[in-house]
Amino acid sequence: MGWWQIDTDALAGSRFLVSPLAETIAALQALDLPEPAHPGESAWLTDRLPAYRERLAAEPLDALLVRAALGTAWNADFVTPTPLGEGEPSFEEELARIRETPPSAAVADLAVSLGGPVPEPLASATDLPYRMSELLAWVWRETVLPTWPRRRRVLEADVMARTARLTAGGWAAALDELSPGRTRWLGAGRLQVNTRDFPPRSVAGGRLFFVPVTPHRGWVSWEGAERFAIVYPCVGALADTEGPAVPEALGALLGSARAGVLVRLESPKSTSQLVALTGQGLGSVGRHLKVLLDARLVRRRRAGRSVLYDWTEAGATLVRAQDAAARRVPAQGTRAWSGPRSGAHGAGAGTSGD
Repeated sequence: MGWWQIDTDALAGSRFLVSPLAETIAALQALDLPEPAHPGESAWLTDRLPAYRERLAAEPLDALLVRAALGTAWNADFVTPTPLGEGEPSFEEELARIRETPPSAAVADLAVSLGGPVPEPLASATDLPYRMSELLAWVWRETVLPTWPRRRRVLEADVMARTARLTAGGWAAALDELSPGRTRWLGAGRLQVNTRDFPPRSVAGGRLFFVPVTPHRGWVSWEGAERFAIVYPCVGALADTEGPAVPEALGALLGSARAGVLVRLESPKSTSQLVALTGQGLGSVGRHLKVLLDARLVRRRRAGRSVLYDWTEAGATLVRAQDAAARRVPAQGTRAWSGPRSGAHGAGAGTSGD
């Protein structure tokens, strides 16, 4: 297994951050290896995959570049730059780092991702960083940007939930659940980052970033001994765009929007998470929570800087009774949900996969 040695200073200086470029790279991986992890991703692929394939058919060299850059076990380093961690750069600012890669460095990275010589015509091409940046710009514009506001809410909600878990259970609890089956805290300052047999790497004195993405993809990256990143899939992100089914009687009793908030609180969630999951505004979610609190159907508790809500015994009884009644009388339509799937393309010499 691959693991990193992390000291207390690196943990103290680590942070979660949202990266439009990482989201776009993960989307490219999902388009190139279309194995949907859940119904939401399947619907997204159905909408976007034909245009992506048409784009590659029109540019055969781009198709070769994608296959080589994503490799079989690694991503080429120049395609997955480690975040700088300074402020919150735009997609265009992040993309410039790929575009500015020296062509010779891009070819060298491809040799690592391929595990051997780079074939022609890629080996002699002098515009590979430009081509990759243009393709990623297309993926961003055509497949990510149209839903970026919702994606961003989901990413921010994931960060808030993990920060609350960190406050409640410490780094061991937060990192064990970062990417189940791949990332886990081993103790003695050791963090497993993938399941591959790579030598350990020291993060002491460096900066460590955790970057969520909504597609079920992930990788790790580093640049020198200064910056390290773990890109991981959000838990359940976009898995069910409709959310849990709201029993008809419960919707009639509480109103469909308020019932939609209530049925999501089997596990504790923050207001921001509920905004991301329901698509309702912050004010609306706040008003629904106040009514549910006053009715003693949910309770509120603090976890660090976050305030989390979940069912009281009365709320659990109400939802489960209505859900049981709905199952006895088949409703129109069904719902499906799938949790996270681990496993994804890896990354290059400084960006390894699972």
